[in-house]
Amino acid sequence: MRRDSIFYRLFQEHPSLLFELVSESPTNAADYSFDSVEIKELSFRIDGVFLPADGSLVYFAEVQFQKDEQLYERLFAELFLYLRQKRSRCTDWRAVVIYPSRGMEQSEIRPYQMLLGSHNVVRVYLNELGEVETLSPGLGLMVLTTLSEKVAPEKARWLISRANTQPNSRAIIEMVTEIMVYKFANLSRVEVDLMLGVKLEETRVYREAREEGEQNIVTLLLTEKFGDITPELKSEIVALSVDKLQELAKALLRFDSVADLTGWLNSNG
Repeated sequence: MRRDSIFYRLFQEHPSLLFELVSESPTNAADYSFDSVEIKELSFRIDGVFLPADGSLVYFAEVQFQKDEQLYERLFAELFLYLRQKRSRCTDWRAVVIYPSRGMEQSEIRPYQMLLGSHNVVRVYLNELGEVETLSPGLGLMVLTTLSEKVAPEKARWLISRANTQPNSRAIIEMVTEIMVYKFANLSRVEVDLMLGVKLEETRVYREAREEGEQNIVTLLLTEKFGDITPELKSEIVALSVDKLQELAKALLRFDSVADLTGWLNSNG
């Protein structure tokens, strides 16, 4: 399951979720932005760095769903190297390590007891946050990634029913659907649709697949008619909506040259 990409999207769209996981949050929590950072000197990569506008108190996030007996060695090496490189901007730091359960934590932690026992490091075990029904939608989505295939469908349906009462219902439903599509990789999208009671054509997963399919059809038709088209024209086609792609597919039957295509894109792009 592609949990890294799911948590990346959650944090990118809702940076405040990190502060729901920790008992102490900064007064300027709403000003933080999230990114994944590569430390080029040693090719280290930190899962997530939360930076406020002034850069003073930096939060690091590490999502760990597999046992890694050298996690803390790597994590502290990465974040201290980052702090060294950004020393002029960072005056303090916190690290939030997110596990599905305590069983996934590194076994030997004695060398890091001082750091792990300090206020600088927060370890979160998602299975201890509580039932999905008692959590905010964002935390509920995080917990959903940890649930078994036996339990997940019921909780997913509950999140969807709750989302229908929220102003940002589409974003939540899309995340639920994406999590379930990855969790049940052996099922077709129609089967996932039936499981959740959601029409997949209304979700981002379906729309992206539909857009890609329309793009492929239009590109194939244009190649058959005019041969290879330039990368610039391809990029303009990729940027079109599904409706515009369908219009282009009909219009290209009347095209006599690439100039006709260029003119259509200039008028409809």
